[in-house]
Amino acid sequence: MSVLTRNNVHVLGSGPPMVFVHGFGCDQNMWRLLAPHFAEKYQVILLDLVGSGNSEHSAYDRDKYATLQGHADDLCEVLAAVTSAPAICVGHSVSSMVGLLANVKCPDAFAAQVMVGPSPCYVNDGDYVGGFELADIQSLLETLESNYLGWSSNMAPAIMGAPDQPELAVELTNSFCRTDPDIAKHFARVTFLSDLRAELPKLNAPTLVLQCSDDLIAPVAVGQYLSRTIPNCMLRIIDNVGHCPHLSAPSASVAAIEEFLATL
Repeated sequence: MSVLTRNNVHVLGSGPPMVFVHGFGCDQNMWRLLAPHFAEKYQVILLDLVGSGNSEHSAYDRDKYATLQGHADDLCEVLAAVTSAPAICVGHSVSSMVGLLANVKCPDAFAAQVMVGPSPCYVNDGDYVGGFELADIQSLLETLESNYLGWSSNMAPAIMGAPDQPELAVELTNSFCRTDPDIAKHFARVTFLSDLRAELPKLNAPTLVLQCSDDLIAPVAVGQYLSRTIPNCMLRIIDNVGHCPHLSAPSASVAAIEEFLATL
């Protein structure tokens, strides 16, 4: 099986490479409001994480993907198969950490990182504010394990936010519900229990942290922590409710990314 088939890779436009990596329960279609804009100047590379979207689900190995490093290894392989030039990586939510790990492993493959709603650790720990107590995360995972479709219907609208755009909450719910429940349960546990704070100082590439002003999953304090801990980091907070500004606030997201790209 080729890497491009495994990750359902699509390429748009031409120019410096720019790879977009979706978050939990999503697929590459979630970038539809950003990708065409950047394809005017960049070679846009779209992919589905293995186990998501139209990736090759038979390639989902629970041992390989027991940590986010498995997806990071895949990202390095996709870039090696598509381009020899260093890429700008745009990762949403958990995939911002996939981009981080891939960059640490294959630094020559990346020119910069754009992290949309990132969190290196969701659990509060001493002075670190991740947004959740460990008991909250364990309860969330238990609910997900026992009733994935019910969890999806309840959580997707809260994650999406965007109260003035209810159709986006419906879209995210449907995306969650299309995901294989067994894979989703495994990936959720890996996502919400990861702690990658120790990896942040190893990221030397220029980095944009794009945070929403009101985000249930990744509060502003997380973005501020990232901006203090990543060596070469720009923090931009946009006025938006929810965890998916690339869908609910695409113009503000594009503007922040364009501002960052102009500094490279």
